[in-house]
Amino acid sequence: MTTGLRSRKGSTMRTPEEFLEDNGFNTRMLDRTQLVAAFNREMEEGLAGRPSSLKMLPSYVSPEGELQRDVPVTVLDAGGTNLRGATVEFPTGSDVARIEHKEKGEMPGATAYVSPDDFYATFAAHVTRTAPFAKNPAIGFCFSYACETNPAGDGKLLHWTKQIQAPEIIGQWVGAELIKRLAPKPSRLLVLNDTVTTLLAGKSAEKPGAHYSAYIGFILGTGTNTAYVEKNANITKITDAPVGGSMVINAESGGFAKIAQSTFDKAMDAKTHDAGAQIFEKMIAGAYLGRLGLEVLKAAAKDGFFSKEAAQGIQALGSLESLHLDNFCADFKTDAPNPLDRIFTSATDRAMARRLATPVFERAAILTAIHLAAFIVKTGGGTNPSAPVCVCIDGSTYYKTRAVSFPTIVQAELDKMLGPRNISFELAVCPDDAPMVGAAVAVLLKR
Repeated sequence: MTTGLRSRKGSTMRTPEEFLEDNGFNTRMLDRTQLVAAFNREMEEGLAGRPSSLKMLPSYVSPEGELQRDVPVTVLDAGGTNLRGATVEFPTGSDVARIEHKEKGEMPGATAYVSPDDFYATFAAHVTRTAPFAKNPAIGFCFSYACETNPAGDGKLLHWTKQIQAPEIIGQWVGAELIKRLAPKPSRLLVLNDTVTTLLAGKSAEKPGAHYSAYIGFILGTGTNTAYVEKNANITKITDAPVGGSMVINAESGGFAKIAQSTFDKAMDAKTHDAGAQIFEKMIAGAYLGRLGLEVLKAAAKDGFFSKEAAQGIQALGSLESLHLDNFCADFKTDAPNPLDRIFTSATDRAMARRLATPVFERAAILTAIHLAAFIVKTGGGTNPSAPVCVCIDGSTYYKTRAVSFPTIVQAELDKMLGPRNISFELAVCPDDAPMVGAAVAVLLKR
């Protein structure tokens, strides 16, 4: 069952807005209350181990406890094509982490096959290099790939993304394999998802004297995901959860599927290599907004919304980057050519194209707010205005989109949805180098 759309009564006029609505694409048709409820039902199902479009992966890491101050610790950050190593510490009286001895290199396997020994040797070299400066012998490791996590805080690689060429690593417990190659051995090594470290980075940004009642980590860039803190008693699908307390859950929220797709969403999804998967991610994340906008414009061309020349041009366009659609809708010019500027040469066609395509970004921002509202509600926090829910947000789509302001729309939508519930929250800009900061928090919390 999908939810989130209200029907619209027919009209004899065909404005661009009616064209979008008739195809199931209109922000007015989004039922915020129903979608928040649908998200929460899927969360509950995932926590119980029942079929759900949300994986709700336990991290076995908690943000509870006081942060050790003035204690540098070694951190690793593996994501995309880059690998970074550094030391991180949290100075007394400051809400800004101190990052030192930072070096960046290529992720092993990013451009060519790498053997397991050479793979782990690259990480071990960063540990050896930073060890003399670390006062705490633990290691925080942000490993931004699909992993199963165990109670010891290790991560078993399920599969590679981003074209990494290291097939033997799949199925290995990455932390344990790295420890085998380290001397001396660390006191512990925690392998963490990047959304989990984003959440923990919010913990580090607490100003002296401030207090948050709950934490959420949210990333909206090329892809999207959310992590939040759940009571261990509610994670009934695992039998090895600690008694009492709480832990961070990696929801894999881009997989949410209980939402109605428009005609354009379905057309775009059918052309992806993972059709039928990551439904929600394909509605809000940067990797897909350009593709979605192209489907809107091509359908509008068939419906006669553009001149003959513009219609032919858009139909002939094979692909469209999100950056190009965003810059076009914002009328932002760069030195690089934009294919939409070449196609929509008349003022009339340009205005019509922007009127049709800008809602792609508007809807993405509103859906972002709806799903953040669901997680804020799920935390159970924010009942006291002096202890709001901290939502730590990272990602280029959220902060750098020009066609609309995601921060402005998300704040306004959340105010409308959560204000009547008397739930307090704070949208926090993630600290710089959030993956490394959050990885350090994970090993420096005193419990």
